[in-house]
Amino acid sequence: MYRKFIKPKPVPKNCSFCKEDKEPDYKEISKLRTFMTERGRILSRARTGICAKHQRRIATQIKRARHLAYLPFVGGL
Repeated sequence: MYRKFIKPKPVPKNCSFCKEDKEPDYKEISKLRTFMTERGRILSRARTGICAKHQRRIATQIKRARHLAYLPFVGGL
């Protein structure tokens, strides 16, 4: 009757962009794909472990890459 909520395991907070002092770019497709599911959805900060500033920029760059047809909008990565 009641569904049991399974809490996802949190990932340690270690932003790779802050460590390398780099910014996400829409042309780096392999890097952007690590922040997406196989269905094409953008992963949350809790799942990726990056900071809020870079999470916002990752989302923008993924959307930009989708519009330029570097990434698909849905499925099939």
